[in-house]
Amino acid sequence: MDKLMHTLKEQIIRQLNLKDLKPEDIGDDQPLFVEGLGLDSIDALELIVLLQQEYKIKLANAEEGQSVFRSVRTMAQYITEHQPAQA
Repeated sequence: MDKLMHTLKEQIIRQLNLKDLKPEDIGDDQPLFVEGLGLDSIDALELIVLLQQEYKIKLANAEEGQSVFRSVRTMAQYITEHQPAQA
């Protein structure tokens, strides 16, 4: 899961155009919104797109997104549990 979390950090930086950050600047359990990275609702939409494009995962509803996007670790756990099996 460490590899997935590192990949996610790179993807978040690229997707959200956070040029000033490096993957090691983002803690695995650091909050992504408000007091953490300071992401907002527009960034949340970008993260939803990231999950759909990169991992073929659709969130069921907005409430689910709040728990999924809490941190890089919670995103990685969700991806691990919900990613479609590779054919």
